[in-house]
Amino acid sequence: MSTRLSDRLTRLLNLVPYFTARPGISAADAAADLGVSPKQIMDDLNQLWVCGLPGYGPGDLIDLSFSEDSIVVTYTAGMDRPLRLTSTEATVLLVALRSLLDMPGVVDPSAAHGAIAKIEVAAGTAAGGQRPPVPVTDDPVAARVRAAVRDRRALHLTYYSASRDTVSERDVDPIRIVVIDEHTYLQAWCRTAEGVRLFRFDRIDAAVPLDEPARPPRTVLDDGTRFEVFAADPTLPAARLRIAPGHTWLLDYHPFTDVRIGDDGHCEAVLRYASPEWMVRLVVGLGAGVQVLDPPDLVEAVRQRAAAALTAYTELDTGDAASGEAAAPGGDR
Repeated sequence: MSTRLSDRLTRLLNLVPYFTARPGISAADAAADLGVSPKQIMDDLNQLWVCGLPGYGPGDLIDLSFSEDSIVVTYTAGMDRPLRLTSTEATVLLVALRSLLDMPGVVDPSAAHGAIAKIEVAAGTAAGGQRPPVPVTDDPVAARVRAAVRDRRALHLTYYSASRDTVSERDVDPIRIVVIDEHTYLQAWCRTAEGVRLFRFDRIDAAVPLDEPARPPRTVLDDGTRFEVFAADPTLPAARLRIAPGHTWLLDYHPFTDVRIGDDGHCEAVLRYASPEWMVRLVVGLGAGVQVLDPPDLVEAVRQRAAAALTAYTELDTGDAASGEAAAPGGDR
C-alpha cells in the first residue's frame, strides 16, 4: 500500500507543472501520456484542488478549471517545475533511453542522444568534461512511419512478408508503435486485409504518407486491442509437425499452437502458413529435426523437394569423382 501511495504522491506533485505546460488537454490524452486511466486523472485533480501552501485559504490553494474535455491550471501555488530526478531515477531513465536506441525505429536518435546528454549533465554523470558528439543516423523509412503515427496520417507501405515470401503494396491506418521480442513493429489497420496487422520495421521497404488522416475503425481503438504478433490466422492452412528435442527452439520463433510434448522429448505442434513454398523450404532446411505429419499434400511436397536435393547432391558428387579419376594418370605437378 505504501508503494502505491508513494507513486500517487509523486504523480500528484508533477501534475501541476504537467498541466501548466499543456493548457486545455483532455483527461483521456493526459491519461495516455501518464499511463493511468481517465478516472484516475479526475480523482487526482479533485485531490489537488484542496492542496496548497500553509494557511490553506482560498488564495493559497492550487486552483484548476477542469472537466474530462479540458484541464487548465489557473493558480500553481508555486509548483511551477517538475521534481528533480533522483540518482536512481536518472540511471533508470538513461538505461531505458539507451535501450530504445538499440531498437531501430522506435525513437528519433538525435532526440534520444540529446535527452541522454542533458540527463547526464543534470545528474552529474558527465564528469571529466563534455563527451564527444555521437554520430546520429536515422532510417528515413522509420522516421516517416513515426511521423505518420504522431500526426495520425495514413501510409502507403511496400512490405516484405516473410511468411508469404512476397513483397506487397498496401494502404494502412497507423495505430501505434510496439516493441515485441526486441523487434519494432507498426501496428496498423490494413485496408487490404481489413484487419489489424503488425509490420516489422526492418521489413518495410518504403513508406509514403498519404494526403488523408488515419482512420482505423473506432471499435479497434475503443476496445484497447493489443494485436499479438503471433496470432494465428484461422483462414490459413495448418501443418502438423513432429519436432525433435534438439529443435524445440522453433517454438520460440514461430506461431505454433496445439503444442504437445511427449515423454521422449519430441513434440507435435501446429503451424499455419500462407505460402506452401515457404513452408516446404522451412521444413527441408531443418533436415531430420522436423517431420511433417499432415496435410498429405505438404508431406508429398517435402518428400519431392528432399528427393530432388539428394539427386542433385549425388550427381554433383559423382561428377567430382569422375573428374578426379581422369586427372589421376597425369600425377601431381
